[in-house]
Amino acid sequence: MASLLLPLGSAFGKGLFANHQSISSDRVRGLVVRCSTLDLKAEASRASEWRDEFNVIKRRDLMGLVFGLSGLFIDSFESKGAGLPPEQKPRLCDDTCEKELENVPMVTTESGLQYKDIKIGEGPSPPVGFQVAANYVAMVPSGQIFDSSLEKGLPYIFRVGSGQVIKGLDEGILSMKIGGKRRLYIPGSLAFPKGLTSAPGRPRVSANSPVIFDVSLEYIPGLELEEE
Repeated sequence: MASLLLPLGSAFGKGLFANHQSISSDRVRGLVVRCSTLDLKAEASRASEWRDEFNVIKRRDLMGLVFGLSGLFIDSFESKGAGLPPEQKPRLCDDTCEKELENVPMVTTESGLQYKDIKIGEGPSPPVGFQVAANYVAMVPSGQIFDSSLEKGLPYIFRVGSGQVIKGLDEGILSMKIGGKRRLYIPGSLAFPKGLTSAPGRPRVSANSPVIFDVSLEYIPGLELEEE
């Protein structure tokens, strides 16, 4: 009881005990009871406010923890492919494909682009400016992967022949058909003029250095709509 009377006792109690001789004990008891009741109500109200605030903080902290963990899982999922050993990274051309590719004739275009068809697709080739959805695995000449749509889990969509990708990739896809797979040997003049910096698990690509792209043309959204 003493602790609950402290907030009012420090001010009210001094005046009360200074005039104790002129105040009857009944009146004092009445005042103490009333003060005690008021203090109890005030303390109960404050306790309720503190409890509500504590619950809000707990919920807020819990939400922060959940979002923090989800962000952690998302980050670890996205970096999983980059951290895999080279032999475990997803590829468009496996070991069997590599052996078969040795017997596939090389095609060289006027620009210097070279390619080998892993699989011939069906239907028309994409017209310039049409959107295409393609999967790719990009490598330096040694075979180390520096970029891959397979690791991201989605095909890359862009307008072919519109300069949205490097020149060698544009040219190489323009003559492909839906469902086709091709290995592009892209010379430095048709690759990355400024190069690409290295990243964890990924090699550096020097400016104007040759690169290799394994590409599969998944579909041509605009062309399919026109055919329907």
